[in-house]
Amino acid sequence: MFKALFDWLSGRRRPTPQQLAPAAGPADFEQLNRDAPLRDTAVGENAPTSNATFLCREAVLGRDQRIAGYQFMLQESTRNRIHHSSRRIHHLYAEVLVRSLIGADIGRLLGHRRAFLEVPDSFLGHPCLDELPASQVVLIAAPHHEEGCVPSETLLPVIEALKQRGFGFGLPDPLVTPEYGPLLPLADVVVVRAPALDARRGLQLSGLISQHAPHARLFTRDVPSLEDFRFAFKLGAALFQGPFITSREDWSEHELGPDSLRIAALIGRLRHDAETRELAALLKEDGALSLRLLRYVNSAANALPTPISSIEHALAMLGQERLYRWLVLLACSTDGRNARAAAALETALIRAHLMELLGHDFPQLKADALFLVGLLSLADVIMQVPLEKVLAPLALDPDIEAALRRGEGPLFPLLELAIACERGDTDPSRLHALADARGISAQRASDCHLKAMLWAIELDI
Repeated sequence: MFKALFDWLSGRRRPTPQQLAPAAGPADFEQLNRDAPLRDTAVGENAPTSNATFLCREAVLGRDQRIAGYQFMLQESTRNRIHHSSRRIHHLYAEVLVRSLIGADIGRLLGHRRAFLEVPDSFLGHPCLDELPASQVVLIAAPHHEEGCVPSETLLPVIEALKQRGFGFGLPDPLVTPEYGPLLPLADVVVVRAPALDARRGLQLSGLISQHAPHARLFTRDVPSLEDFRFAFKLGAALFQGPFITSREDWSEHELGPDSLRIAALIGRLRHDAETRELAALLKEDGALSLRLLRYVNSAANALPTPISSIEHALAMLGQERLYRWLVLLACSTDGRNARAAAALETALIRAHLMELLGHDFPQLKADALFLVGLLSLADVIMQVPLEKVLAPLALDPDIEAALRRGEGPLFPLLELAIACERGDTDPSRLHALADARGISAQRASDCHLKAMLWAIELDI
């Protein structure tokens, strides 16, 4: 396999996928389908939905707490089940992941952000990587659980070729995997798990990176809380991923800001059937709010043939229900001025639009209500105000209140499914059960998740 890589790099010939990894036989595919079932183009529409796997993503924040990119993977339960499999199975997993992203037009999906993909170190020469947008992708090498690392002298020319094509390159914690030490000078990121990071280890790791990979950034994964984020930040970490992004604190003493209160007043007038002229006049009293509304209406996500330049025209185009939901969105985004709140807002928008997309087959569920449930499910994190204080002035429908306050009612099952898709739920039976309970295929849920992500990136809010 690695002779083929060297032949390719020296210009003798290009390796085939079969040369890059041992040929996969029927038994390998049977194991892959059993351990990590995926959509099969040969399978008809009536195939069991429980055999689909969700493509997941987690936000990666920079030191400014803004979204710098996403790590993409298949759901955690799938990764856990194939952990002890052969290299061949891990290669199949990696190829499915890469081809799923290619099919999703990942370059357009990311915009100015980057995709972080963890792949087997022996997969780094695979031809399917050629189809990825190299400048937007960071490939993180992973050793095999039993066979260990591919020798550094073998990987070195492969990684150099990848970097020449524009890929970023990442390595796992060199204190855990010292075999990759000679590759550190090529690393753009070094990945460490936050639960394993203490002051002594952090200083040791920082010294190692400073000496051997001065241009590399420390990427801290699985950051559980804001306290852990601040600790990793002080140690010099530049990239952060984990539950801290949507973690909650004690905001019981916080109140809604003046901008949100102003929008709440507008919502009150809208709910009392105020005329468009009156609403336009109220909006014009706040120039910044008017500009934000026009910017939303003209954003790429709405794909209008000609731009809208007046508030009256914008209100007429939106209609009362859509205006209501976008006033709620503006209330969230106006007070969420810190960067982590902006990251949480993007997560909430993805959740909201995913629910809206999943609800297309359920005409009894109003799209606007689904959108608002998804958006407001993180409103307290975005605005850093207790949820009760956020919801109080919004005059929400009873079904929305039931889903958000009590976790019940007709809208709540789709919120549960959206959150499970977002997290790549560790319990596959629960995730599939949530999809099946609404008559939604797992593959459709995954596809809608990617569409919602693209929409949220394009939305200028």
